[in-house]
Amino acid sequence: MKFLNYIFVYRRLLLVVFSLVVLLPLPIILHSKEAECAYILFVIAIFWLTEALPLSVTALLPGLMFPMFGIMPSKEVASAYFKDFHLLLIGVICLATSIEKWNLHKRIALRMVMMVGVDPAWLTLGFMSSTAFLSMWLSNTSTAAMVMPIVEAVVQQIISAEAEVEATQMTYCTGSTNHTLEIDESVNEHEANEGKEKTKQVPGYRNGKGKISSKTELEKNSGTGNKYRTKKNHMMCKLMCLCIAYSSTIGGLTTITGTSTNLIFSEHFNTRYPDCQCINFGSWFIFSFPAAIIILFLSWIWLHWLFLGFDFKMFKCDKTKTFQQKACAEVIKNEYQKLGPMRYQEIVTLVLFIVMALLWFTRDPGFVSGWSALASKYPGFISDSTVALLVGLLFFIIPAKMSTKTTSTGEIVSFDYSALITWKEFQSFMPWDIAILVGGGFALADGCEVSGLSKWIGNKLSPLGSLPVWLIILITSLMVTTLTEVASNPATITLVLPILSSLAEAIQVNPLLILIPSTLCISFAFLLPVANPPNAIVFSYGHLKVLDMVKAGLGVNIISVAVVMLAMSTWIVPLFDLNTYPSWAPAITNGTISP
Repeated sequence: MKFLNYIFVYRRLLLVVFSLVVLLPLPIILHSKEAECAYILFVIAIFWLTEALPLSVTALLPGLMFPMFGIMPSKEVASAYFKDFHLLLIGVICLATSIEKWNLHKRIALRMVMMVGVDPAWLTLGFMSSTAFLSMWLSNTSTAAMVMPIVEAVVQQIISAEAEVEATQMTYCTGSTNHTLEIDESVNEHEANEGKEKTKQVPGYRNGKGKISSKTELEKNSGTGNKYRTKKNHMMCKLMCLCIAYSSTIGGLTTITGTSTNLIFSEHFNTRYPDCQCINFGSWFIFSFPAAIIILFLSWIWLHWLFLGFDFKMFKCDKTKTFQQKACAEVIKNEYQKLGPMRYQEIVTLVLFIVMALLWFTRDPGFVSGWSALASKYPGFISDSTVALLVGLLFFIIPAKMSTKTTSTGEIVSFDYSALITWKEFQSFMPWDIAILVGGGFALADGCEVSGLSKWIGNKLSPLGSLPVWLIILITSLMVTTLTEVASNPATITLVLPILSSLAEAIQVNPLLILIPSTLCISFAFLLPVANPPNAIVFSYGHLKVLDMVKAGLGVNIISVAVVMLAMSTWIVPLFDLNTYPSWAPAITNGTISP
């Protein structure tokens, strides 16, 4: 047993050594550049999938192993670690830092929920919509972490209100009087407010008259075991948690900057196919936004049916509100009022946010000439990262508040100002691990190209061309959807993009036809708490079991893949002319791929 315990303790070290040694015959026996690159690829893939080393540490291995095996010189490998992607990421993180610092995200979320109402079905849809919207511009993880405390407060308020209603009804049935729960509608507003305050202070212990306070029930909710008043309460908690986790992921699909996988795809595609110039912020939004809306709506129906049942009344906006709904609306209103009037810093952040989005959309829309045509003398020089950096730098320049000091005479004197964000705040938000991971992926892709491994893989995959294209898309989509449940999304897309690009070139189909659905499906990590950070965040609140997430996530996965397949056969086809093999992709001559 002690020996097994040591094995368990040192399992990561053993896995690292085992992987390096067991795969070593591959380059030794075959002794070719393709085999040597395949050895490095397999080692990195194992480390990424098992997380034997931190993901970003594994991403540094190409910088060590490619020069050692003579595949690429160190100077060329190092240059692959910083691309246009990183500049875009820096600009986006500047925006995200300011949004979170000045609480603009909370104002947006609460305002959108107040607009849709407090009926359980519409409340869920409101939270899903606001979460998805925030996730378009912030990271999925940050969005889930920011919205969940608001959701938890609303859910607990609903449970509290139900307890008060039941206590009131019990009092009426027994014929006894409980002045703390009675509110005379004829009294003035001040007395009514006092009555409401007393309602919240109903004693929480059984007093011989069958009264149970909401306070006790809320305290039970923080424990374990049977901690919910009714099964419906428990189902509502599960529904709310999963709607936040899934909508934060779905919202990230809609923009290139919404999730790291989209950014990695964009950089990989534009680097591998520089003559295409068809993937930018606007074109991505045009094809992904309808798909995300459909997935979000169908997921809402699926989750509501799974946990609260399906009723056509859920689509009906009823103006009459129950006591619970009024209590829920009150807590949302109170949370919004705590934010106070919109401050100068929030207004400036919102304006910069709108300016960045408009500049992205209008840079090169595709169907008309964008503002980038003004620099026609330098075609291709301006990209989405140019816009992100321009607006991102403004967050360090525009004043947020003045710094003052008091002189000996009591006079207040301004001596400096602080910008909307500081470098230290930016650093705390900047995902440097993702930046290194993506850089490692670019270096790995370059090594596969230089060594000839990509061409070798493409030639071996060419027999798949006999299958119908829709079946190839479905197989690859299901493959990456399954793989991303056990591996991180950035690691998964970094591994599969070079392989799928080679597959598309080998079977002579438009690379976008395979790469777009695969990129979208890599984000569909809905089954397990460990599959996605938003899943782990909502799971930590204790309302869910793994089986709940598996059942709900399986349905959302099926819905998502089905919608992606629908999109790839309808509105995306004419957008990129997917039915023909493009001139910007490598041509095949004599059985080999040539640029």
